[in-house]
Amino acid sequence: MAEAIYRDYDRAALDAQLNNRARVPEHQSHLDRWARDSAAVRETLDCRLDLAYGDGAKESLDLFPAETGGPAPLLAFIHGGYWQKLDKSDFSYLAPAFVDAGVAFASLNYDLAPAVTIGEIVAQIRRALAWLARGGAGEVDAERLYLAGHSAGGHLVAMAMLGDWPAAAGLPGHPVKGGCSVSGLYELEPLRLSYQQAVLKLDPAQVAALSPQRHAPGPAGPLVCAVGEVESEEFRDQQADFVAAWSGAGAAISEVPLPGRDHFTAVDALGEPDQPLHRAVLDLIGR
Repeated sequence: MAEAIYRDYDRAALDAQLNNRARVPEHQSHLDRWARDSAAVRETLDCRLDLAYGDGAKESLDLFPAETGGPAPLLAFIHGGYWQKLDKSDFSYLAPAFVDAGVAFASLNYDLAPAVTIGEIVAQIRRALAWLARGGAGEVDAERLYLAGHSAGGHLVAMAMLGDWPAAAGLPGHPVKGGCSVSGLYELEPLRLSYQQAVLKLDPAQVAALSPQRHAPGPAGPLVCAVGEVESEEFRDQQADFVAAWSGAGAAISEVPLPGRDHFTAVDALGEPDQPLHRAVLDLIGR
């Protein structure tokens, strides 16, 4: 019997826990749907595409303003893809449910591994949020900035909510008023030990610095977490461990169940008005 390397998983079992595309054979149909529906949204909904928040090639975002008669709160979304794949344009389809509720929506891009490290991606997301907080988007209430993300994007949400960076960015306080992480990754050690290491090239120091579960929650607002009922045990255990750690440290953190959802359909619930996850995020924003 092969030796366990993380929890009670050997290498093959750990790889299987983390390989969402292998777990969901129809994953390509979901990716195609996201791209198709997102293209249709950009054709029909008012949007400002490719707004630069930094100097990097992918340091840009797409903004979907809300018509509220005044500056609207903003939900900034961070895509997943194990820090290696996908694009902001794949998630425009989430915008209408928020715009219709009076919430502006932004989809963020960032450079991808292996061209950059996860640490560099974290820094890019923080630059994006600092740009938004300084009023860079121009059509939103910079004092009401909220964050959501899926998978690796959920990890980036948690990292953005830590309290060690607003002062370095020249901000008077933490810019994030609340967040939502869907199918997030909060402890990176299993990634270092898995097939993902070939691209991510994590070392123990990076794992320690970039695992949100190992850090005390910062002064950002409440955090909502959700993971699909039929996702792998590791993804469900990651959320359970993270919620226990942060709630034990005094964070305002809650969970929303996603019955019957896998890794790819979990994020859809964020943009479905009849889903409790969507309602929880609107409640967080105060809409």
